[in-house]
Amino acid sequence: MTVDVVNAAIPATQYRVLIAGGCYGGLSAAVNLLEKCDAIDSPISVDITIVDERDGYYHIIGSPLAMASKAYAEKAWVEYKNVKILQRPNVAFVQGTVANVDCENKTATISEHKTQKTRVESYDFFIAATGLRRVWPVVPQALTREAYLKEVGAHCDKVLNAIAPVLVVGGGAVGIEMATELKYISPSVQVTLAHSRDKLLSAEPLPNMVKDCALELTEQSGVEVLLNHRLASQTPTKDADGSDLHEVEFTNGHKMVVSEVITAISNSIPSTAYLPQSALNSDGYVNVEDTMHFPAGVPNAESHFAVGDMIHWSGIKRCGGALYQGKIAGWNIHQIMLQQLQDKEPDFLRLGENPPMIGLAVGKNAISYGQEGMNYGPQVMQLFFEEDLGFRIVWDHLQLGGSTK
Repeated sequence: MTVDVVNAAIPATQYRVLIAGGCYGGLSAAVNLLEKCDAIDSPISVDITIVDERDGYYHIIGSPLAMASKAYAEKAWVEYKNVKILQRPNVAFVQGTVANVDCENKTATISEHKTQKTRVESYDFFIAATGLRRVWPVVPQALTREAYLKEVGAHCDKVLNAIAPVLVVGGGAVGIEMATELKYISPSVQVTLAHSRDKLLSAEPLPNMVKDCALELTEQSGVEVLLNHRLASQTPTKDADGSDLHEVEFTNGHKMVVSEVITAISNSIPSTAYLPQSALNSDGYVNVEDTMHFPAGVPNAESHFAVGDMIHWSGIKRCGGALYQGKIAGWNIHQIMLQQLQDKEPDFLRLGENPPMIGLAVGKNAISYGQEGMNYGPQVMQLFFEEDLGFRIVWDHLQLGGSTK
């Protein structure tokens, strides 16, 4: 493995921004920062490098639908070369992994996937937006669009052609959406959702009326729900025709034979191993300030930001939160640039405390809960997700298909 060092001299007004993570938070930061730096009255020269393990933008919240529809899966992953708004000379995408960040020297070690080379990249500002590590099949594990379509396609073939029930284990938001999307796409497939607790969404700080509504809508969608059912074992078996099946047993003694077992318990962990321990809490989340800066005490904390699911903050982790945090990071970096170039006092955006809120797709219906209370029904589905689990909403919000100006 070779090591290249990238540390060329640049003009004083040319800023280098390195973003780790090319999903909601990272792309939002890039798009918003470029918009500010492109201002006609005071343009600022900036080079942005976005590093991601995948070769494209993947709409993570669309995973439950991608796991049930090959046609949708084609849409949900867009190679970065086709994200039009970021096809410009001062934006570069690197498919790779940020292995280490040296905050004191403002350098990052990047391992490139295609070349198998490691290089050290210098930056003026760094944004961590690498999110959480989520296991299969909560999200696909493939790193290229081609491999992803094969991975998801094979899964779709199994569940859509199931001759016995498909068992989804885990009654959190992911499990509910995976079960109900499969049933919505293919009503003839028997789908069972098993949850170890006495209410769905048991891990979320939501009122019982939301959890009870989630149960009612899930059952209305045609999914059988088994509460207080913790999976104990699964044993391969075959039917009379020799087709592969699984005999599953729960800790309460209940047994059933199923075609597929989908584990929708993510056990997600923050993807922060490359960051200094001084920036993290005991669970590995970044202890950001309300400006999205790294915590005081980290060297050059004023030049380092973190956004999205990897940060330690109040509220339920959501796509909308990551998009807004990316906007804050982009805005605040621009404010620091103005301070350095024009001696302007920075006017930082700040993130407030987030009360529990959720948008949950349940087949043809959806539930929303926030400070305004709870709403549910097809109209909520249309407002929050439309027909593609929010793909168009996010795509157009970030203008990823190109500027709307």
